[in-house]
Amino acid sequence: MSHFTAEEQAAMEALASRVFEAARTGDTAGLAAFLDAGLPVDLTNAKGDSLLMLASYHGHWEASALLLARGADPERRNDRGQTPLAGAAFKGETAIARLLMDHGAAVDGAGGDGRTPLMTAAMFNRVAIIDLLVENGAQIDRSTPDGVTAEAAAVAMGAQEARERLASLRRRQG
Repeated sequence: MSHFTAEEQAAMEALASRVFEAARTGDTAGLAAFLDAGLPVDLTNAKGDSLLMLASYHGHWEASALLLARGADPERRNDRGQTPLAGAAFKGETAIARLLMDHGAAVDGAGGDGRTPLMTAAMFNRVAIIDLLVENGAQIDRSTPDGVTAEAAAVAMGAQEARERLASLRRRQG
């Protein structure tokens, strides 16, 4: 049973919509105003996506930097077990991936399915992200519980450049 009137409930839903839209669109000034007014920095939507997840996934470096500076958790997972770093890897957002790692995002932080950001980058042929993750300690031969490595994920998705880069990096590591 709700303690709010229908009008109050509608107003809260409208505010929540504006907050998450600010993160999705990179409205840094709007996010700062919401945070200054007391909005929790790790607020999540109905899918468990944090403001940082939305800003980083949509390529908004300044908004992501603001949220991290205000204490957003770079390891906060959404309801599917995905991290902001995995979202940046999927989208090929190298600068945001670097920003997230600089603020403590685990380079090999696996999602609920065991997939790491490196595996995600490999699947979608994000070679610059692969290089960045490996430079920061990502384990090339790590596998999911069902045995899928980043290289195998690249092969399965037809990401030839990623497969070749991973094979080359693995040979260099010895």
